[in-house]
Amino acid sequence: MNKATQTTVLDQSIAILADLVSFPSVSADGNLAVTDYLAQALEGAGARFWIEHDATGTRANLFATIGPERDGGVVLSGHTDVVPVADQVWSSDPFTLREQGGRLYGRGSCDMKGFVAACVAMAPLFARTDLQVPVHFAFTYDEEIGCFGAQALVASLEKRGIRPAAAIIGEPTSMQPVDGHKGCFEYTTWVTGLEGHGSAPDRGVNAVEHAARIVLELVRLRDDLKTRAPADCPFDPPHTTINTGVLTGGQVHNIIPGTARIDWEMRPVQPPDAAHVKTALARLIDDELLPGMRQTHPKADIRTDVVAEVAGLDRRAQNPARDLVMALTGANEPRLVPFGTEAGLFQSIGIPSVICGPGDIAQAHKPDEFVARDQMAQCLQMLSRLAERLSQRGV
Repeated sequence: MNKATQTTVLDQSIAILADLVSFPSVSADGNLAVTDYLAQALEGAGARFWIEHDATGTRANLFATIGPERDGGVVLSGHTDVVPVADQVWSSDPFTLREQGGRLYGRGSCDMKGFVAACVAMAPLFARTDLQVPVHFAFTYDEEIGCFGAQALVASLEKRGIRPAAAIIGEPTSMQPVDGHKGCFEYTTWVTGLEGHGSAPDRGVNAVEHAARIVLELVRLRDDLKTRAPADCPFDPPHTTINTGVLTGGQVHNIIPGTARIDWEMRPVQPPDAAHVKTALARLIDDELLPGMRQTHPKADIRTDVVAEVAGLDRRAQNPARDLVMALTGANEPRLVPFGTEAGLFQSIGIPSVICGPGDIAQAHKPDEFVARDQMAQCLQMLSRLAERLSQRGV
């Protein structure tokens, strides 16, 4: 794009971003309104699309295509849900885009409606270009709470026989290519004991105390995993991590708590680590905790629900998506990041994947979240170069 055209498209992308931010698509509330908006915008640019709802009917994935109907091409992927703003102090309405000092403030502006807006702004250019392979737009739901939309989407791509050659996931990386991150496995463990009066603790089963023993085992395993770090592991830290995010239970001082809940996660650097943690916890629960609990209360129970087990993005010697984005951005080498994305899900069905998008992850999820105007411009330039490249050849 020449400078004048780039300025016009930048202004258009910011206008689209303002619209996207105005949809309060917090994960818990669904994303139908923003998905309908995106579908209309892409259809107006000449895209073919389909929308697929979740079982509740309150969330939906959007998959759209511009270009020839054939295998190959590139997926531009982003999620449309955002994290809540409750209990955060913002300088202005988080769902009204505000520009100040070259920064675009608003919930989701960085994570990751900025990338989505840039893709939609560039759709007319892709439509005008004689593409040799297609460009796909994949906009998903519920990334923030478990990548549920992307899990459903990749299953649909396999079922429909859609085989892109590369996927670019536009999470905020300051427009630097990223070709690896750890997995993100999230769990909730429920402990059911027996309530009673605090003056007779032996007549009840204290769910909080048993939950605490599970947390202590998670702490022990966290330290143990440090010794299992693979040689020359490129991640920081170089080992699988565990974090206990929430421990709740009980009501008042003098009642034996009958229930407790633990929300915890691990971020594996290698599959055997996840199996190691699960085996150790099962041993503690099945061999030690439950037998003792059920001596007092036969219906006592401990159950762990899988919230999500999202595969990491494996760094691979051969990665056409990474090589493509490095060529488009002029980057000298790819990076690794500590946060999780949907990229590993695309990789899991054989689509080479890379992460590259506008904004800094340090701004995500915070009050006064923002994406810089110049980051949006860099993203648009990358997409313009992508259109030119795909008019000449494939990935």
